Amino acid sequence: MRNVVGATGRSPLPSLMPILSDAQEEAMRLIAEAAARGLTLRLLGGLAVRMHSPSATHRVLARQYPDLDFASADKRAYKIEALMAELGYEPHKTFNLLNGDHRLLFFDPAHERQVDIFVGKFHMCHTIPFSLQRFTLDLFTLPLAELLLTKMQIVQMNEKDVRDLCALLLDHPFGEDDTETINLPHLAKLCADDWGLWKTVSLSVQKVRDFSDAYELEGEKKLTLVERLNVLRAALHETPKSLRWKARDAIGERVQWYELPEEVKRG
Repeated sequence: MRNVVGATGRSPLPSLMPILSDAQEEAMRLIAEAAARGLTLRLLGGLAVRMHSPSATHRVLARQYPDLDFASADKRAYKIEALMAELGYEPHKTFNLLNGDHRLLFFDPAHERQVDIFVGKFHMCHTIPFSLQRFTLDLFTLPLAELLLTKMQIVQMNEKDVRDLCALLLDHPFGEDDTETINLPHLAKLCADDWGLWKTVSLSVQKVRDFSDAYELEGEKKLTLVERLNVLRAALHETPKSLRWKARDAIGERVQWYELPEEVKRG
């Protein structure tokens, strides 16, 4: 991945209150301040997984959460930029100018924290759509199905991604709703309409299975993880595919089916 180094500008407005050092408390502050202005932010990434998954604190799955990742169904990027400036964050001006229609980046220098906000959709290796209806399912995070997909869509998956996926799968069964359940029909339908997403998620199922062998999980936990990965694999295979999926399937791996997003760091 390439590093994108660009100038950042300081917020022209004073923050309403100091940025909090605790990542989860600061995430809740941002969500609340956004809601007060008619904007919707929902947390994703590792911290969102930890909020739902006690297993994220397991001795072999625990990790640090240095940055914050959010999604917004609201496409008014200028309002999000104004909010973040008011709350004391520095924008990555170059990156936001080039990518603001779908992604915004901000910094908290005092706590060495980066804040990513995906606008209107999640777009990294693959695109995962957002809807206002799905955003209402949880007060603080994306629904579990989307949390799982945003991790499973990573082509160059690293160990922290695997740890997050193990924790999420250990603590949540697959089902047909979203109440502390991974909505399998919704997840499988998104994959059944997008061959590239389906392909990467299918590969990720095996990656998690292989990597998890290195973790010293208790026998019952290991069995639960393997069983749930098998449930996901079966759903990916059995869910009826769209015409778009079938057309792309005819091309297969001869054409690259994913993007490798730029790794953005503060300059």
